[in-house]
Amino acid sequence: MYCLQWLLPVLLIPKPLNPALWFNHSMFMGFYLLSFLLERKPCTICALVFLAALFLICYSCWGNCFLYHCTESTLPASAHDPAIVGT
Repeated sequence: MYCLQWLLPVLLIPKPLNPALWFNHSMFMGFYLLSFLLERKPCTICALVFLAALFLICYSCWGNCFLYHCTESTLPASAHDPAIVGT
């Protein structure tokens, strides 16, 4: 389970509030995961635990899934603030 210490923090990285950055964020996270899986070759148990956690986060539309944005999830109120979105 040593390899999970490099995979689980990926789930804690917040998605940017600016919708224009969602694609860049998802590409960065996808390339990070792909390069990690190719370079470190985690054990099967670690990979299954990580994929199960990723599936549960994305399936619940909790708001931190980096693969896509759920249409029924709402953005925080600060996302509509021009001072934050414009930066």
